[in-house]
Amino acid sequence: MEDIRIEGKRVSLRNVKETDLKCLWSLKYGEVNPEWKKWDAPYFPLELIDFAMFIDKETKMKAFDEKIGAYSELLLEVEDQIIGSIVYYWEHEPSRWLEIGITIFEPTYWNGGYGTEALKMYIGYLFENIEIERVGLTTWSGNTRMMAVGEKVGMQIEGRMRKCRYYDGIYYDSIRMGILREEWEIKK
Repeated sequence: MEDIRIEGKRVSLRNVKETDLKCLWSLKYGEVNPEWKKWDAPYFPLELIDFAMFIDKETKMKAFDEKIGAYSELLLEVEDQIIGSIVYYWEHEPSRWLEIGITIFEPTYWNGGYGTEALKMYIGYLFENIEIERVGLTTWSGNTRMMAVGEKVGMQIEGRMRKCRYYDGIYYDSIRMGILREEWEIKK
């Protein structure tokens, strides 16, 4: 697998290494009700898995990614500390419909511009390395910070499915955001 390392001013993005797996498992599954899950699709329950199941899942995903030539998950680091991850996935690969997602697990790094910098770097990387015309992002109307980050990097709301996400007694909208290659080229 190609070694990927993208350096920003404060954030770096890099491949997941075997030595990162214990830390990544702990960030994702180390708490019963982690703070990050309240913002990352909280209407889908977090299924806690043990470390052995996590390793099995990661091994299968890595094998699949390598088979199709994808490098779907990168880690976000600040001063050599893993604070989150960023991924891409194919909504529909034959039509080149690619979506991204980002999670910053550590709340101390929220609202500090780290996610914005990481998204900018990753979108640029994807447009440079994959034959696509659009990068999309799906969130929900309860995650106003994610919507703001999407707008900061040049994405616009392309779709709103009204009141289709029910969480904690309230209906929320599902939000589809995206940026086209030509919009990215003008913005960068």
